[in-house]
Amino acid sequence: MTTAALSFEVRMARSAEDLREACMVRVAGYGHHLPQLKKALAEPDEIDHERGTAVLVCLDKASGRGVGTARIQRAGADTGVQLESSVRLPDWLAQRPRAEITRLAIVPGADALVRPMLMKASYLYCLASQARWMVIGARSEALVRMYRRLGFTDVLAEEQTVPLAHAGGLQHRILAMDVIAAERTWYQGQHGMYELMIETYHPDIQLMTERRAWPQPQRVAA
Repeated sequence: MTTAALSFEVRMARSAEDLREACMVRVAGYGHHLPQLKKALAEPDEIDHERGTAVLVCLDKASGRGVGTARIQRAGADTGVQLESSVRLPDWLAQRPRAEITRLAIVPGADALVRPMLMKASYLYCLASQARWMVIGARSEALVRMYRRLGFTDVLAEEQTVPLAHAGGLQHRILAMDVIAAERTWYQGQHGMYELMIETYHPDIQLMTERRAWPQPQRVAA
């Protein structure tokens, strides 16, 4: 195994400042094609604070500013992931431990490794938290191709799209990846990402804490 340093750190948002940086990246990444959500994206939402949610943030070492982010929401014992409010998942997926990757955003001009490192961090987090499946919605063919190269497959009928309420009602393909089988799939297929995802240690990916320093949202009694 080789060791490689990055120009940024990938970590779980562990303070109010980290979460603000993640929100700023969301606005930069999504604001142009989801202008109706720009105001909402600028602030943390309820899911950011839920148990079972991890917000990843990439912080540039030189400036300390956020350059990438992703959110991982694990399904609970009695609750599904966010996209399940818009689409019924097949039983082979809905009845297994799963986590949805949302709010994946990168600032323009960021290091080209930000996206693959967010995917690696998401994979490692899901593996450690025993989420068997990673689920994601892709709104464009370019994103679909990228996820399929990583080992994601269509959950619904091929090329079927559904509008996702939490993504501005835009049409998305739903894809999933078997977390446990991923390493074997990459190895057997001589995947170009195998070395980066499995055989390279990135000390700048820090996922060992889920402690949050920002206040929980206040709930008003009925």
